[in-house]
Order: sequence, then C-alpha cells, then structure tokens
Amino acid sequence: MPAPDPTPDTTPVAPAVSPPDPGRWVDDHGDYLFRFALARLRDESRAEDAVQETFLAGLKGGRTFAGRSAERTWLTGILKNKIYDHFRKASRERSFTDLEFYSGEEEDGFNHDGPAAGAWTPDRSPGEWDDPGAGLDQEVFWRAYRGCADKLPRNISAVFQLREVDGLESREVCALLQISEANLWVMLHRARMALRHCLEVNWFDKTR
Repeated sequence: MPAPDPTPDTTPVAPAVSPPDPGRWVDDHGDYLFRFALARLRDESRAEDAVQETFLAGLKGGRTFAGRSAERTWLTGILKNKIYDHFRKASRERSFTDLEFYSGEEEDGFNHDGPAAGAWTPDRSPGEWDDPGAGLDQEVFWRAYRGCADKLPRNISAVFQLREVDGLESREVCALLQISEANLWVMLHRARMALRHCLEVNWFDKTR
C-alpha cells in the first residue's frame, strides 16, 4: 500500500527582496531627496551634502534594507536622520529660538504688547477661507505653499516642518532643537499665521 502523500506545505513564501540598486539612486531619487532636504535645511549646499551623506550611508548599510518599505522610503528615513543630526549640532552651537522674524511692514500686522502680543492686528488679520481644502490636490497650490514656506526664517521653517510636516511630537522637537515648549508653540503660532496670510494673498484671493 503506497504511503499517503505528505501534507502540502501551506506556509506562505516571502517574496524575493530586490537588493537596493545604488547605480540608479541619483536618477530615481536624487531630485526628490534634494527637495526634501532643502525644504528643511533652507540651504542648497547643506541639502546637497545631506543627500550625499544619505547615499554613502545607504551604500554602507545596504544590507539592512529588508524590502519592508519602498527604496525611496528607506533612503528618506536615512536622510531624515542626517537632517536631525544637523539640527542637533546647530542647536548646541547657537540658540535655535528665532522669534523676531518679522521686519518692515510684516511687523505692523502684529500686536507687540499686552495680552494680544503676537496676534494679528484687526486691520491686518487674514480673512476666513470659504473652502480651505478645495485645491489641496493641485500642484499649483503646493507651489504657492512652498513659495510661502520659503519666506519663513530658517529656524521658524525648520520648527514648522519638523512638527507639522514630519509629524514629530512636540517633546521630540524640543529635545532635538533644545528649545522650551513655550518657545516651540510661539514659533509654530507665528509660522501658521504667516503662512495663512501669505496663502491668502497668493492663493485664495486668486482662486475666488
């Protein structure tokens, strides 16, 4: 009597993991990584250095790429760590607090004294947006946003990017930049207000 067939092995087979291909990193990911770094560092030379360091780290640690995420996501994670290392070093060398960032006519839009210090003056406050989500999928909106974000001072922009774009917790941003939570919230508040005002002028007024 023939032996019964063995129970078939139903264990799922993990898909083969494609190793990273450094030869295509510059062509496939270079522009994206540079824009990512530039938005946070606001310095082309530093952004280029951070991307180069990312590629070098990727070459050295390529065996750690397990295929659990897309290659670009993996490289972006390395780049984030390089950017955060830069901020740690910068925060040790100088104060990261940058609250006096309005000058000229922009300063006139804010109260400087009293309980309303830092808030918009009534005649300069932004108007209400009828449908703030209406064009968020449009590339032209994001160009307008990037143009407004580029007008923020470097430290204010970095705080906003880390907290609101990268999604770091407040305590992580404070530890990274060595600033107090009070300073963090003032910087975020002013960044949001400045972005709101700029977008109102350069986007919403033009789409109404």
